[in-house]
Amino acid sequence: EGEADDERFGEEVAQVFGVPFQIAPFKSNQGGVPKPPVKTWRVRALPERASLEMTFPRVEGYLFEPSSTVHVNWDRVPEITIDPTQIPPEVQMKAGLPTNEGRPTLYGPGKLDTASLAAYRAARRLQSRTAEAARELVRMVLAQSNESGTFVHPSVLYPQFVQVIARFVETRVKAPWPAEKSDVFLAPYYGWMMERLQASIAPASGVKERIRVERNRGPGSTAEVEYVTRKEPFSVTKSHVNYVVPDSQWERIAAYALDNHPAVHSFVKNSGLGFAIPYQHSGMGHDYLPDFLVRLEGEGALNVIVETKGHDERLVEKRSAAERWVAAVNEDGRYGQWSYLLLQDRARIAEEIQACFRGIGAGR
Repeated sequence: EGEADDERFGEEVAQVFGVPFQIAPFKSNQGGVPKPPVKTWRVRALPERASLEMTFPRVEGYLFEPSSTVHVNWDRVPEITIDPTQIPPEVQMKAGLPTNEGRPTLYGPGKLDTASLAAYRAARRLQSRTAEAARELVRMVLAQSNESGTFVHPSVLYPQFVQVIARFVETRVKAPWPAEKSDVFLAPYYGWMMERLQASIAPASGVKERIRVERNRGPGSTAEVEYVTRKEPFSVTKSHVNYVVPDSQWERIAAYALDNHPAVHSFVKNSGLGFAIPYQHSGMGHDYLPDFLVRLEGEGALNVIVETKGHDERLVEKRSAAERWVAAVNEDGRYGQWSYLLLQDRARIAEEIQACFRGIGAGR
């Protein structure tokens, strides 16, 4: 056979057959120098470190049990800032309830009309738009409560939701001129407002917001981590998993600080782990994947979700979702106690980790 017969196809050809190209050499019919194998690393849980295993619930959603009295956790309701440059000069209007995205419904009565923004503001008073939004929020909340088997009549919730939405517009909407606070009822702000309010409606006093976990799988575990990567990792000692594969310098700094912190019993990078926090954005469901899970030393399972984050357009939604997840899982009580730490200053990552863990330890 000729010299060319000893050459091999690139990795992409071998992967078509589902076999690692380093193991199954495929001969090439083209000339050239053989390509050296690409170095990879096997990231996996080590059996000898089973004492460092971490587990977590696979939360799909929440079961909200409404009562005759509406409670809103206003500390968990993020603000909305109207961008005047993103307000359309014309608005489509139609009678009937708006959708979650703030667009007119297709099934509502009346024809679809186009009006200038000034005409829209003049024709639709804030009071009427608040009433429409309150009816929509009642529908959303009751649709969610049907899963828990709890029934509350819409007429009980509606007047309270009118007050809730009015308070949101008054206290949580910022509208730099020439925008107006009432513009929050236009897309995409309307959908964001409704999602944030729905996520922040708290159960009545003494009633728990229950988590809905996956039915087909049990809790997640670091024991399930096993994958191959081309990214160069670094070894860690306080983890059930042998390596951390950082996606940024932020994560590298945080991983080093966690691995060397005396209060840390174990930690894991959320890669190949499958830990996800559900949240809504613009009418669609998404999964928020925080960077690390940490278990602290001491009696009882105290876990911390650690996120390193620079600029992120969805940071408000993700943080709110994480805080809701923590509150609901802690109320459930079956998966230990959890906390959430957001690191937004790369120069102070180690310092903020130290301060947070010291504060958590003092409060135990």
